[in-house]
Amino acid sequence: MEVDDQVKQVQITIQGAKESNSPEGVGYAVRNQLSSVSLHSQYKRWILLTFFAIIVIFCQSAATLLGRLYYEKGGNSKWLSALTQVVGFPILMPFLYNRKNIKHNSSEQTEPPSTIVLGSIYMVLGTLLAAVAMLFAVGLLYLPVSTFSLISASQLGFNALFSFFLNSQKFTPFIVNSLTLLTISSALLVLQADSSGSSKSPNGKYIIGFICTVIAAAGYSLILSLSQFAFNKILKKQTVKELLDFIIYESFVASCIMLVGLFASGEWKTLTTEMNEFELGKTSYTMTLLWIAVCWQIFSVGMVGLIVKVSSLFSNVISTLSLPIVPILAVFIFKDKMSGVKAVAMLLALWGFMSYIYQHYLDDLETKSKREGVTDGISLVQN
Repeated sequence: MEVDDQVKQVQITIQGAKESNSPEGVGYAVRNQLSSVSLHSQYKRWILLTFFAIIVIFCQSAATLLGRLYYEKGGNSKWLSALTQVVGFPILMPFLYNRKNIKHNSSEQTEPPSTIVLGSIYMVLGTLLAAVAMLFAVGLLYLPVSTFSLISASQLGFNALFSFFLNSQKFTPFIVNSLTLLTISSALLVLQADSSGSSKSPNGKYIIGFICTVIAAAGYSLILSLSQFAFNKILKKQTVKELLDFIIYESFVASCIMLVGLFASGEWKTLTTEMNEFELGKTSYTMTLLWIAVCWQIFSVGMVGLIVKVSSLFSNVISTLSLPIVPILAVFIFKDKMSGVKAVAMLLALWGFMSYIYQHYLDDLETKSKREGVTDGISLVQN
């Protein structure tokens, strides 16, 4: 139900109550109507949030595991691995250009930002996205996928910090507790040598992978907070078209940078040999890269959708739900060892995640209480 329709329905309810001289009063009728509208909107919102959350969790888990499979079976190009994280944007174009025009209520009719402003936003975020994709590719190459996933959970802490400065995110004891636990969880992992044998000591490639993954987590958190800031302060319109435009242009800039890096580094010369020597065959090589690109792009849609509907911090919290999924699957798929340190790190990270979820639950209760107070106030005025 659109906002205009909701307002008209309330107006009809008020007029009907007045004409019928309802003994309950106009205020009673308005309160019932607003409660019905509020309940409908709440159900619709949570259905949409659930949809976004499911595609974020599923696609992130699948893309991470497929990315590690690429390395495990003979892939070795960091630039190509990074490219697959951003190059899937063409699959969104049919939805953009076949979309019917959407009507906006008058309160949303604002002056659109200039082309220069929009171009600057896409250039900055696209460049950051390219850097983050490259760092994540290096981290996934040098770390077991379970360790990589656990360290990536630290982005929730970084996101809370950036949200405090950019999005006016408030800190509560539960959020502070969440950040502390996630920090300790990541710190434990740096003390552990790479159990997959890709490095012989904590001072080798394991440390490089750890540092790259932590920096990438911080960078991705910054992207999420800047995206929320751009939607709230600059783009303002939060429609499907704006959401798709945002993802497509940002990914296009990042893809161009990745392609330049791929050719400038000379790694493109080895791709034919890499495909021929891929352990699962040429077809599997192509399909692995294709599905990595598709999963990461659908993941981006879910993340931006959660940013628009709630906040960048909430989208990051949903992203960390894949935390227990990837390490557990990695034990069976890639024979990663679930050591005691990893188990403790996972438990601490889950504890930190639940702490934040509880704070979000408290925020929902507070919002509901305020909404009921406003409804009661309206009914008193109308009476």
